[in-house]
Formats: sequence, C-alpha cells, structure tokens
Amino acid sequence: MSKRILAIDDEKSILELVRYNLEKEGYSVFTAETGEKGFDLAKSKQPDLILLDLMLPGMDGLETCKLLQRTPQTRAIPIVMLTAKNSEVDQVVGIELGACDYIPKPFSVKVLLARVKNIFRSKELSREPARMVKSGDLVIDKDKQSFMVKGKPRVLTKLEFQIVTFLMEHPDKVFSRDQLLSGAWKGEAFVVDRTVDVHIRSIRRKLGRWRDAIETVRGSGYRFNTDK
Repeated sequence: MSKRILAIDDEKSILELVRYNLEKEGYSVFTAETGEKGFDLAKSKQPDLILLDLMLPGMDGLETCKLLQRTPQTRAIPIVMLTAKNSEVDQVVGIELGACDYIPKPFSVKVLLARVKNIFRSKELSREPARMVKSGDLVIDKDKQSFMVKGKPRVLTKLEFQIVTFLMEHPDKVFSRDQLLSGAWKGEAFVVDRTVDVHIRSIRRKLGRWRDAIETVRGSGYRFNTDK
C-alpha cells in the first residue's frame, strides 16, 4: 500500500507541484488550501505524513500544527513545515510545536523528495525489532529489556541496562565517562560523570564471576572486554 501524504498550502501552484512529483514517486496525495480543511482531512484520511505551510489564511500553520498535536487521531502523524518564513526563530517554533522537519520556500523538489523518503525510512527503522546482543554467556534482548548471564536473568536498572547494552554493542572499544553518558543515557536523565562509576560497580556485582568483562582502563574510562 502506498504511503499517503497530505499537503496543506494556500498556493495552488505549490499544491500542484507537490502532488505531481510525489505521485510520480508512488505516493497517494491529498491537498487542502486552509488549515481548517487540512485538519478535517487529516482526521478522516489518516495520512502517513503532513506537509504544512506556515502562512495560511484563517487558522495559520502554527495553530494547525498545535491542533494536530492536541488531537489523539492525528498527534502521531509526522509534520514537515513547508513555508516561505525561513528565519531561525520560525524554524525553532515549528520544531518545538512538533514538526519533524522544516523546508523553506522556494524549495528544490529533489530536496523535498529526499526529506520525505528519509522520514518514512526512519519510521520503518524505528519499527524494526531490536536485535539480540550476545557475547559468550552474556545475552541482551533489547525487545524484552532483559539481560541473561549463562541463561539466568539478572535484574538491572534502566540505566544499568543502557550502559551494558552500549558497551556490548561496541566491544573492546574504550569509552570515557562523558562518552558513556552521551551514548547510553542519550539525554534521558541528568547525571554527573562520576555516577557512571557507581553504576559500573553495581553492574559488576550482578555479573558475579563475569565481572571482569567490564574493564576499567586507567585514565581513559571503560570497555567491554571480549577476552574475559
């Protein structure tokens, strides 16, 4: 089934250009010339992506974006802002309201198509089941968020699980505390670098005789040692 895209813009020439080129790529395209009509179409058609102009008559693009984000039937639909207002402030406001991308007019059709493809590719990748991570007797199942040592489950906190997963996915590579913070935490929580040491000690206790798999590299950080 082809992906469905809703384009909301008050310029008919833009809508025709967008429809023509997207349909050439195999997408199904719906169009609306006002925010109100676009919102109604989004609820009824449930498109896979919305291209939304910022400067619309009546309910403008920002208000339309807010409404789409507040409505349960439409809040999960990715939105790309497509507008002549290309100041940094406008871009930041659009992104903060929930837009996933921002393309200023006049735009290149090739750029538009590439961005659309990238959004759909990212969505597909996010749906792919996470793979198992294995090293000897240690097994991580990222789907189930489980950690097994020689077939027996070990209970880890969320942060401990993220550290072990990150290290096992990058075997034998040394990471500083800061790199572990950015790689494992990904901004999910506020943690100071020395907190890493506390969690490493806790993980090692839970690993038992496999504790040396997480090796301290003096002056540098930690690594997952596949030789241990």
